[in-house]
Amino acid sequence: MSNPSSTSGDRPYLRRAVAGDLDAFAREAWGRQAVLSRRDDLAKDRGDADGSDGGAGFGDLFSLGAVDELLAHRGLRTPFLRIAKQGKVLDSSSFTGDGGVGAEISDQLRDDRVAALFADGHTVVLQGVHRTWAPVAELAAGLNADLGHPVQVNAYVTPASSTGFAAHYDVHDVFVLQIAGTKRWHVHAPVHPDPLRNQPWDDRAGAVRARAAEEPLLDEVLHPGDALYLPRGFLHSATAQGEVSAHLTVGVHVVTRHALLETLLAGLADDPELRASLPLGVDVSDPAALAPHLETVARRAAEYFADRSRDDDRARRASRRLRGRVWAGNRPESLLPLRQAAAAHALDAESRVRLRHGLRHRVVPPAAADTDAPLRLELPDRTLDLPAAAATPLATLLAGPVVRLGDVAEDEPGDAVVVARRLLVEGVLVTPDSVGPSGAAEGGVPDDRAGTTDT
Repeated sequence: MSNPSSTSGDRPYLRRAVAGDLDAFAREAWGRQAVLSRRDDLAKDRGDADGSDGGAGFGDLFSLGAVDELLAHRGLRTPFLRIAKQGKVLDSSSFTGDGGVGAEISDQLRDDRVAALFADGHTVVLQGVHRTWAPVAELAAGLNADLGHPVQVNAYVTPASSTGFAAHYDVHDVFVLQIAGTKRWHVHAPVHPDPLRNQPWDDRAGAVRARAAEEPLLDEVLHPGDALYLPRGFLHSATAQGEVSAHLTVGVHVVTRHALLETLLAGLADDPELRASLPLGVDVSDPAALAPHLETVARRAAEYFADRSRDDDRARRASRRLRGRVWAGNRPESLLPLRQAAAAHALDAESRVRLRHGLRHRVVPPAAADTDAPLRLELPDRTLDLPAAAATPLATLLAGPVVRLGDVAEDEPGDAVVVARRLLVEGVLVTPDSVGPSGAAEGGVPDDRAGTTDT
């Protein structure tokens, strides 16, 4: 698979969820309208001329067998599991319990209770599947890079002819990927377009109920391999048809202009007048008492934004803050710590390494006038200082594909090995042997059965 850190324009991970012209989707649908993509169209757009995808649909990502694997063998705890029926979420005590001798925790899920509740018509919600299932983790990291926004993934497993959640809206965009069975979706126009994360649907429950009683924008049945995009704010509800239904909901935690404003306002912390305390004894419940202070705040903010000489500094500050939110939103691929350490120790010119999939980064060269300054490699959680001589091998090592160190360009013999060893120790590079099982391997849990968010 292509490297999720790539900035190429083909957006291979978005292509898994959206059929048709991706540029048109970005211009016309992103954040504006619901889009249904059928399995055959998705398969053709991925390069299968006959529309065939090997019968997998999204089976390489997830399956009903994967659900049983996670519930039975992974020792999941809350909040990695929720259970709901007709919009009512159960208290976790009804399906969790003590982990037993040597595992003194009280909130490990009980597979027998989950089975009983599912048999009684409850929907099982596996939360944060991008943290527990390798193929989904790769999808999330790739979508983070393709979309430019952080991504989470939940799995919803609903018994036949059941509804897990009543009509509602989410405060983030979603891509629904139908994994197994069929589900009928009703989608309605927003009652509150583009809600922020502190503007949940239950704050407008009456308006939501009224809108849900109207004619829907979409009334469609999703089959395995189908995908549905819903911008935040669009009302939706879904009912499983005559068999068990499972789908992945990819929640996109979009970065908004409001978030950009918040980062810009943080720059006002440098203003001593705005850091000053309100008067002793001020009555903050009295609007008249606050009015002169609001006037001061408005004046100082207007002066701050009117000073165009600060534009570059404001842009840099905003970029740093928002980058941290987006880059840290999804973890890169897992590595095997013992093998990684052994690989770093044994590194030589014959070793093969590559960039860790899903690791977002940026190289900042030193200023031309400062020849002694270090090269800076900015990562989601830290910045590494590297000698200027690292620039030549670094360009190849961070390009993505597997490379033999003896083939990497370098200014001095041995530079490539030295730089690669540092980046292996820091978890920036990996060797083919130091990463976990491939997505296809872990996704292929046997499944012989036929057939977040609150989505």
